[in-house]
Amino acid sequence: MIKPDKFYVVAVDMGYGHQRAAFPFTQMAEGGIIDANNYHGISEDEKKLWSQQSGLYDFVSYFKKIPILGPAIFGVMDKFQDIDEFYPKRKLLHSTAQQQFFFGIVKRGVGKALINQLNKNPLPLLSAFFVPVYFSEYYGYKGQVYCLICDADISRSWAPINPTKSSTIYFASTERARQRLMMYGVKDKNIIVTGFPLPKENIGGEDKPILKADLSKRLARLDPTGTFRKTFGSFVASDIGLLDHTKSTAPVTITFAVGGAGAQRELAEEFLPSLKPLLKDNKLKLNLVAGSRLEVKEYFSELLKTTGLNHHKNVQIIYHSKKADYFKIFNRTIRTTDILMTKPSELSFYAGLGLPILMAPIVGAQERENRSWLFSIGAGLDAENPKYMGEWLMDWLNDGRLARAAWQGYLEAENLATYKIEKIICQRG
Repeated sequence: MIKPDKFYVVAVDMGYGHQRAAFPFTQMAEGGIIDANNYHGISEDEKKLWSQQSGLYDFVSYFKKIPILGPAIFGVMDKFQDIDEFYPKRKLLHSTAQQQFFFGIVKRGVGKALINQLNKNPLPLLSAFFVPVYFSEYYGYKGQVYCLICDADISRSWAPINPTKSSTIYFASTERARQRLMMYGVKDKNIIVTGFPLPKENIGGEDKPILKADLSKRLARLDPTGTFRKTFGSFVASDIGLLDHTKSTAPVTITFAVGGAGAQRELAEEFLPSLKPLLKDNKLKLNLVAGSRLEVKEYFSELLKTTGLNHHKNVQIIYHSKKADYFKIFNRTIRTTDILMTKPSELSFYAGLGLPILMAPIVGAQERENRSWLFSIGAGLDAENPKYMGEWLMDWLNDGRLARAAWQGYLEAENLATYKIEKIICQRG
């Protein structure tokens, strides 16, 4: 059998998570990354089925902030995609309402035209969402199907309707996700724990030269008093080399990234007044990530005007109208970022780049599990009252806890998943 040097990569254009998971495989993606809800040849009826789902999620996520009614409506939707308690361990084979809903739209034709196209040259297919797995199996895809798990723990929907009959190979983000898939009936031989795929441009190869160089500079900036170095300096030196003490007085860069629905943009309005003196004194730099959402960019622009920071050298807005270009800019920005502030979405796994994750309030069951995972590896910290962020943030820098979180993320969160996954697919076909 001829081993493939490329494969199909399928994501969905819903928020950022699934496309961000697929993006590291751009160079390996035959014909580019395919969006299952907006591919060449998709019918208007199929696009409509998809848009109703993604539009509803964005609306409900943002609407959650409305007192009383918002949380109630969000709670109904969150229950739809709930994750069962992990203990006691037991089989959870019965399909859920969420799974039946998505499988229902597959039976109505979602994905059929795409599978017919790809079956003309059935290369391996890597999916960053569960619905393409459904329609690949339902419409008889002739190649091997692989599925990326995008959270630390997952709902029943990520497993096939009939898992014991499925040949799909799952790349699990965590050991917890592997065990969860087995609860859902997926065969152990069809699960490989790889971690979440991170961008190659932030790693530099399997020896991790870029990652290690960036982390060395970051740890020095996150440890201005030398507290972290006193305890962990020798361990760090044996892995990534000696820290540059001259960097400890450089400004610390915070990157604040909102989700695809832009639901937590208002947090910036709360923390900016507290950070303003530190930005003015060149102790901090701030990146406000609007992603590909123009309305979020405009919101941040107006906010900076009202706070008198619209032309300040230490503040910038990260935005591009095209998601692929936004991901490129974001990945470059991460290289000089010291603290990533975000809700615990798929960006939780960027802890593997040696980033402390400053966690905003969760949105949804999967983010609850990502938050727990970040705590378990020591890489995540809950943000305190944003109105006083300038105070508690400086305390956390001085006592070394942010440097420790960065180091723990590097040690405990897998950072070579992209390379591992490519090797597996190209060797197995």
